Amino acid sequence: MTTGYIAIDWGSTHLRAWRYRDGECIDSRQSDAGITRLNGESPAAILARITDGWRDATTPVLMAGMVGSNAGWQEAPYLPCPLPLSAIGRQLMPVADNVWIVPGIRSPGTKNPNVMRGDETQLLGAAQLAPATLYVMPGTHCKWVFTHHHKITHFQTVMTGELHALLLRHSLIGNGLPEQTPSPSAFEDGLATGLDNPAILPRLFEVRAAHVLGALPRDAVSDYLSGLLIGADVATMTADADRQLSITLVASDGLSRRYQQAFHAIGRRVQAISGDEAFQAGIRSIAYAMANPTSADSDSARH
Repeated sequence: MTTGYIAIDWGSTHLRAWRYRDGECIDSRQSDAGITRLNGESPAAILARITDGWRDATTPVLMAGMVGSNAGWQEAPYLPCPLPLSAIGRQLMPVADNVWIVPGIRSPGTKNPNVMRGDETQLLGAAQLAPATLYVMPGTHCKWVFTHHHKITHFQTVMTGELHALLLRHSLIGNGLPEQTPSPSAFEDGLATGLDNPAILPRLFEVRAAHVLGALPRDAVSDYLSGLLIGADVATMTADADRQLSITLVASDGLSRRYQQAFHAIGRRVQAISGDEAFQAGIRSIAYAMANPTSADSDSARH
């Protein structure tokens, strides 16, 4: 394996960097210079600053996320499903000397178009740390990724997190509300409604009516709405899923707890790992594949 490399998770609003030596993380940095916040600087200049003192010409930099989008440094290709997981690390796109972007993934055909970018690296790590047949990856957009025999067969995206933010900040539901405070009971109530009534369009205005009429505390609307949306997300996406599917949840601690609560409520067992842990494991496997291409091809053949 290469003795050193740098891993970059470069999203729309943030950039995180990790420095590795002999497979171990020895330093990390982060910045608000996401792809939508470059403020006139080039991606190359920002990369040089965030990695200052970390690298020489022989140190590979592996980047994933929106840096490879059409709004990023350079657009990396989307690899079509079905796709062997091992293929992700073998089709990197060079953008500078020893600087590489991990490709995204797309659905086959055009009937139900879908794409992911950045999640594929977490997925690669999650498959190593907590193997499953279904990977649920909540966030702004929740990815539901189905696999079979080390291949991504298909995936779907649910805009759960973004919808929560839009409704709370830019709709009548959140108009004039005070600062929101944590409310486990409001989340549980919303979750129960979403799980029982996943067709939530008729339920959304009821959130507004509930706090107007005093049935829902005005400072607990965010948690109720979160429960409603997560419940609908989980109920919809598991409605036709085989109950024997093994499920791995890849998320931050807060989101992981909420989705675990939803899965528990419908009698589904899940294992969970953190998104950062999964990302770093995924990048580590890509770095290994770069340094050991023959070994990576052999692993793929065995799969």
